[in-house]
Amino acid sequence: MPPVKVLENIFWVGVVDWNIRHFHGFTYSTQRGTTYNAYLIVDKKVALVDTVAHSFSDEMIQKIKEVIDPSKIDYIIANHVESDHSGSIKEILKLAPNATIVGTANCKAGLEKHYFGNWKFQTVKTGDTLNLGKRTLTFLEAQMLHWPDTMFTYIEKDALLLSNDGFGQHLASSKRFDDEVDQNILMWEAAKYYANILWLYSSVVLRKLEEVQKLGLKIDMIAPSHGVIWRKDPMKIVKSYLKWAQGGADKKVMIVYDTMWESTEKMAKAMLEGIANEGVEVKLCRLPFSDEGDIIGELLETKGLLVGSSTINNGVLPSAAPFLREMEGLRPKNKLAAAFGSYGWGGGATATIEKSLKSAGMELVSPALTVKWVPDETELQKCYEFGQEFAKKIKAS
Repeated sequence: MPPVKVLENIFWVGVVDWNIRHFHGFTYSTQRGTTYNAYLIVDKKVALVDTVAHSFSDEMIQKIKEVIDPSKIDYIIANHVESDHSGSIKEILKLAPNATIVGTANCKAGLEKHYFGNWKFQTVKTGDTLNLGKRTLTFLEAQMLHWPDTMFTYIEKDALLLSNDGFGQHLASSKRFDDEVDQNILMWEAAKYYANILWLYSSVVLRKLEEVQKLGLKIDMIAPSHGVIWRKDPMKIVKSYLKWAQGGADKKVMIVYDTMWESTEKMAKAMLEGIANEGVEVKLCRLPFSDEGDIIGELLETKGLLVGSSTINNGVLPSAAPFLREMEGLRPKNKLAAAFGSYGWGGGATATIEKSLKSAGMELVSPALTVKWVPDETELQKCYEFGQEFAKKIKAS
């Protein structure tokens, strides 16, 4: 793909990774691929904002060459250390050896430890500016969105926010702007991205949105480092972030479970019937057949969570453990939850589930429901009623 004009003398020079299917060490599925976005600003001084993963450096450099001679790059703005954004800095410096890298103090330390380069570096903090000529860059530290080094770059002249991992999506497309792609797919991938990467930092998101509001920054366009650029309605994603960070969710339920010999599955399906018959939308997801990243993405806007597992070795099935660990790590806000499961002689799965859900900050609204061996008709009726009562609590929340 050729470079794409974003605004006058601002160009997208990133790359599309059509083939990637897992991110962050297989913890996050990316069935629709992704992009690594870099932006070239051509002025009296030339700035490259972020780079791309190292394996795509040649492709990025070719795009830059279609706009300017890469040796004319004066500044490399490093909004984030992570190698999918910084991985081509060394290659750019081979072509522009006099370029200055600009980033936070944490960014400087991170880049030096990643690449062991003795580079010319300008450290910046919130409110610092860099004049390129007609345009001035203003920097905003965004610590823990989602690394300590992260920052945003803002161009007042264009009301353009270069937000790195904020407001991104893992979405490979031949199109570069939000109004050019399917809106349902776009918002699903944006939600999945938030849930899997930023959910833990929701309190930080809220503070950053409040800070941007207090600064009175006009934002007409948001250009993240993954996915498409928000030009038609950038406030759409900002409002969504506000909702997600506040823990806003629809009155729906997800049942996430695994089963050894189908007893726990029978329980799950009886609960599903009870929930559905109360008029509450409910979805059944069996681990590991349902994708964990997708489950987390859907849970973002779901109020209720039921987690079930058969017992093995006095705990949960190995397939259920990673999901519970993710819940403890992401700490979803404002969720109602409960546990269920079957056992043979010792039990233990539901106690493990409840401990994890509590650790994740969820509100347990019902004692765990357990069944020994195979549920009979009476026990299945209890599961149905358990689902009904849980649904009522969701509707009342």
